[in-house]
Amino acid sequence: MAIKIRKEDALNYHTQGKPGKIEVIPTKPLSSQLDLALAYSPGVAEPCKEIEADKENVYKYTAKGNLVAVISNGTAVLGLGDIGPEASKPVMEGKGVLFKKFAGIDVFDIEIDEKDPKKLIQIIKSLEPTFGGINLEDIKAPECFEIETTLKKEMKIPVMHDDQHGTAIISGAALLNALEVVGKNIEDIKLVVNGAGASAVSCTRFYMSLGVKRDNIVMCDKEGAIRMDRPDLDSIKKEFATSRDINTLTEALSGADVFLGLSAGNIVSGDQIKVMAPNPLVFALANPDPEIAYDVAMAAREDLIMATGRSDYPNQVNNVLGFPYIFRGALDVRATSINEAMKLAAAKAIAKLAKEPVPEIVNKAYGDNKLAFGPTYLIPKPFDPRLITTIAPAVAKAAMESGVAKTMITDWEAYELELQERIGIDQRLMSRVISRAKKDPKRVVFAEADNIKILKAAQMIRDEKIAIPILLGNEEKIMGMIEENKLDLNGVTIIDTYKNIEKLQTYGEVLFKKRQRKGVTSKEAVRLMRDRNYFGAMMVELGEADALISGLTKDYPKTILPSLHVIGVKEGTARVAGMYIMNTDKGPYFFADTTVNLNPTAEELVEIIGLTANGVKFFDIEPRVAVLSYSNFGSAKGDTALKTAKAATLAKAKYPELIIEGEMQANVALNEEIQKENYPFSALIGKKANTLIFPDLSSGNIAYKLLSEIGNAEAIGPVLLGMNKPVHILQLGSSIREIVNMVAIAVVDAQTKS
Repeated sequence: MAIKIRKEDALNYHTQGKPGKIEVIPTKPLSSQLDLALAYSPGVAEPCKEIEADKENVYKYTAKGNLVAVISNGTAVLGLGDIGPEASKPVMEGKGVLFKKFAGIDVFDIEIDEKDPKKLIQIIKSLEPTFGGINLEDIKAPECFEIETTLKKEMKIPVMHDDQHGTAIISGAALLNALEVVGKNIEDIKLVVNGAGASAVSCTRFYMSLGVKRDNIVMCDKEGAIRMDRPDLDSIKKEFATSRDINTLTEALSGADVFLGLSAGNIVSGDQIKVMAPNPLVFALANPDPEIAYDVAMAAREDLIMATGRSDYPNQVNNVLGFPYIFRGALDVRATSINEAMKLAAAKAIAKLAKEPVPEIVNKAYGDNKLAFGPTYLIPKPFDPRLITTIAPAVAKAAMESGVAKTMITDWEAYELELQERIGIDQRLMSRVISRAKKDPKRVVFAEADNIKILKAAQMIRDEKIAIPILLGNEEKIMGMIEENKLDLNGVTIIDTYKNIEKLQTYGEVLFKKRQRKGVTSKEAVRLMRDRNYFGAMMVELGEADALISGLTKDYPKTILPSLHVIGVKEGTARVAGMYIMNTDKGPYFFADTTVNLNPTAEELVEIIGLTANGVKFFDIEPRVAVLSYSNFGSAKGDTALKTAKAATLAKAKYPELIIEGEMQANVALNEEIQKENYPFSALIGKKANTLIFPDLSSGNIAYKLLSEIGNAEAIGPVLLGMNKPVHILQLGSSIREIVNMVAIAVVDAQTKS
């Protein structure tokens, strides 16, 4: 199912914190008078003079080489049409976010109030000194063709109108692979294109460059087939007008091998699909509703292969598979243009990647262990971490071979590592977890459902199909809050623990059996069950829910105790531990223990190391453990240094399969150069620590909170490690997004345990 977007959620998303989705962050220190003098006057004069002497030095001394302009005049925005440049700005900011997330490219979005193509061309052309590339977006046809063609001729940096070429490249890759699956030659196929806008025209041209014959193409618009004898055809439509005796889309589809739709939803019927050739390909790419619904098309033909623009069906044609990596490759060799050779290289690289074995990390992210090249997997998934290291090098090589590259890459292995480091390839951790959760949503019980943050989070997880919420609390109060805040939680289970006498009695009996030798009487057990943390934990223990979320409004120790009494720790485990995931621009780091163990002994630290390593593996990441202290390998004395040194030694012996080093200071753990120079024996050289074990609760808790507040890192957690069943305790005052993230982790935890 498609994700349900509520107006209030979308508006709140764009207004929370700083308005919009982007900001500019300095990349150099600005903490002293000297820094300021170097950054601006008088020091800035030196790079200015170097650039004046050689303009190519602008790539050396400024951000131009990693800066793309996303430019629109707002004349063809998404499905909204001509809504103006101001109204297009949220879309352009969004495009900039995708550039940054997927390819590490910085973006200025520029919305221009000009519809005259010639004037718009002059404005954009004048921006060339600032940018390394230009991404044109949401400019209406036919003006967009003239604008892009002219700019490509007159500018010496890459220019691409993604509405034209993005869909062409991705669907072109799908076409190549689909034809291979059905055993057809591209030179022989008959192609029907429905739509005559920028995407349709560009796709058709690109398919011709892949090998489709011009005489085998029929293009249709709202009037039917575009024929040579139709009056008032513009130059673009004349390019694809047919001389064959075909008038309607139905006539065009008769015997056709491929249907490409870039028009409007639900305009093709199952009967029309039935007249196509054997093993037809239907690329219905209108959004949000394809030209023919997926289930209707599949019901019409058993031999059909289908692609859409939607994520809830196989073979999603998503432009994010292309433009970030195409520009990445072009920028990295300072290409003067994005030419046909580079686009073909991108399409072929995407097609080739789909034929390679799918990594376990992708299978888990999409909850599908059957992903393999074939009718339902023609192109890679958007969160496949191999995309950047597959497409960007292919594009860069094509630029070099076609003569448009101004610099050369010679060490491709080093380039691949640079690409991974540039984007922090593991930053997509939560995206993968959420995608995986959606494949098999579990029942998550919220112990604090009379809190508006919890209710809004419950709304989000239900809308996004992450989990099935169960709400504990006073039903009248909860329903009033739902109505007051205009939430849509109809049908969600609400349980008032005070009024559910039968459950209180049943649950109390179970608790009594568990705790009768721990000082709990039968009556006390029933009374405790009125506490929603006990009640929710018992639901999980008895299989009436799959995971428990609590802690938003109570202290951590008070929240975790009921779960320890009811559910307990895993067999063979003596304790639990709390781990935080710190998402930084250098990738994720895992901190433990941050919430549970006050001052663990060396032996207890060893167990925490084991729990944390397993927790890191849960996210499909190899744990590389640094045991932290104020001492480096015995350089300082004291109880903490001795304890952490002993813990590191014991842990290496107990977990020989793990990379473990310590005791060591935090900066040394994270800085390979210091290790190489001073501690060449370190097991972390070349492996970079990502799992930091703190000597006590105080240091771990302080560290993650400082990093989240001062270092601007996203804190995800705490992830509770060692419980027998999924229980996750929120940090006091967590945001709605943090709650949703914890729910996704809890769901995947439940999937794993079941």
